[in-house]
Amino acid sequence: MASKQQTEVEAIVAPAVTKAGFDLEGLTVTKAGRRLLVRVLVDSDGGVSLDDIAVVSKAVSRALDEADGMKGPFADAAYTLEVSSPGVDRPLTEPRHWRRNIGRLVAVHIGEEPVTGRVVAADERGIELEVDGASRSATYAELGSGKVQIELK
Repeated sequence: MASKQQTEVEAIVAPAVTKAGFDLEGLTVTKAGRRLLVRVLVDSDGGVSLDDIAVVSKAVSRALDEADGMKGPFADAAYTLEVSSPGVDRPLTEPRHWRRNIGRLVAVHIGEEPVTGRVVAADERGIELEVDGASRSATYAELGSGKVQIELK
């Protein structure tokens, strides 16, 4: 359950991230000594470069500073802002996560059955995997959270 402060920060950060052209994938606010640490995870269909991280970081920082001028969540507290993209270990739980991993090998439960296969397609209804040379389709309702498998070639 998100704290009141985290909910307030998300209400400020989410529009800034969206306006910059990215999806907010996660946000945490934690205490780090005398400061607060605000971690923001962003992603997009085209991935996220270091230049993109800089753009989002400036947009989020500006939004938080503007909110502080109106007695926002950090008006009386110092904070450190970290902006990054989710790592390969992020669970695949949303249709956009699956779409962004087309071509990758994933492990997922379809119903109760564990399946490892390559994501061939993903749309608004579900995904198609290639499993041992055969095609296997599943709706999002049938899927557990997927995990990208690291391939060393």
